[in-house]
Amino acid sequence: MATVSHEEHLAWILDRIPRLRPRTVPVRGATGLTLAADAVAATDLPLWDSSAMDGYALRGGEYASGTRFELVGEVAAGSPEDPMIGAGQAVRIMTGAPLPSDADAVLPYERAAGDGVPGRWGTREIAVPGPVAVGANVRRRGEDVAAGDVLAEAGHALTAQLASALAAAGVREVRVRPRPRVAVLATGSELRGPDEELRRGEIRESNSVLMAGLLEESGIPAVAVDVSGDDAEATARRIRTLAEGADVVLSTGGVGPGRHDVVRIALEECPGVRSVRVAVRPGQPQCAGWVGPDVVVHEDEPVAEPRPDGTARQLPDGATDGPSAWIFALPGNPVSAAVSFELFVRPALLAMQGRRSVQRLRLPATARVGWSGRSGRLQVLPVRLETGADGLECRPSVDPRGIAHAVGRHGATDGYAIVEAERGDVVAGERVDVIVVGG
Repeated sequence: MATVSHEEHLAWILDRIPRLRPRTVPVRGATGLTLAADAVAATDLPLWDSSAMDGYALRGGEYASGTRFELVGEVAAGSPEDPMIGAGQAVRIMTGAPLPSDADAVLPYERAAGDGVPGRWGTREIAVPGPVAVGANVRRRGEDVAAGDVLAEAGHALTAQLASALAAAGVREVRVRPRPRVAVLATGSELRGPDEELRRGEIRESNSVLMAGLLEESGIPAVAVDVSGDDAEATARRIRTLAEGADVVLSTGGVGPGRHDVVRIALEECPGVRSVRVAVRPGQPQCAGWVGPDVVVHEDEPVAEPRPDGTARQLPDGATDGPSAWIFALPGNPVSAAVSFELFVRPALLAMQGRRSVQRLRLPATARVGWSGRSGRLQVLPVRLETGADGLECRPSVDPRGIAHAVGRHGATDGYAIVEAERGDVVAGERVDVIVVGG
């Protein structure tokens, strides 16, 4: 196996992973998907000049204190009424209601004396305490958004806030890329289910729970979850079967150089898959690439066809071929698998959806305690996060001397401290970058 940096391995993946074909869907129900085209406002926001608060619509200007205005009507939110307002007249108006054409200001009801009583809604007249500036408490048509404005560019996630903004701006449908279909396969003859009796050398299977959970946190429910033993031929058949109903197969275990590393052995006949050592701790052995025939096609959402050089090109509409999928074969130690998912799988799944940014934000944190670095390898250390007097602080959630297998302590992890290969040891009080995880 060749040894590569984590940056080179991720770049190799992102250069070849296909982009899922876009589709047009209603805005309602599209939250979490990624825009494949710019989202453009269909209408102005607001649609008309409107009141910013409950009060009285009138003609602004200079008035003496105690000037009285005759009340000639009311406009509620959603009302089509446009009452005429003459000099010395006003109408009651509610927040969001369209401003009458004859009015140019709104006086909050708390500032007026209704029928001579301060702070009461008037029925016949109001007394104005002083000047009301033209334009006061008025939302002008299009001051928020004008029709034709780009509200979000292609590659952005359709958040709940964005979906709400699009719906308000009259957008009914959006062009998006779907979520990839991902199947999970945990391998290892030592793995046993929760109800099985354990014998010497056997352990509880938890990687399928981990991978399915990380996918769920990424907004991608697993389409299949399976566990298999250490039989290379059976593993190869299972991978092919999972590829029939998935865009991505995500496996754990069996990727090292050992005689029983069945996933690596099963993938040796796949020219589109490469096995490498990545200069990272934990998570050194990695396999990734295409399995199955040369193309990935599904009847309802085909992805893309790789060129001979391995890069992706879109399939023509109506193309068909045998089942195939992209595979990520990760190490079996749970923390190694989780780190590998964070560094390589999650960015690639976002790239498949056309996401503009595929990396999480990294936040600086102060190390509460020191730990040893790892010469020549990027160290990705699970940490717990706390808010200290000077901002974010972190401390290891696992023993830095034995990270990969520490599944129990890993459960308390809030993020991963990133320690560059050339940095060396981390001293208490120093700043490190942390990837915050958990959603």
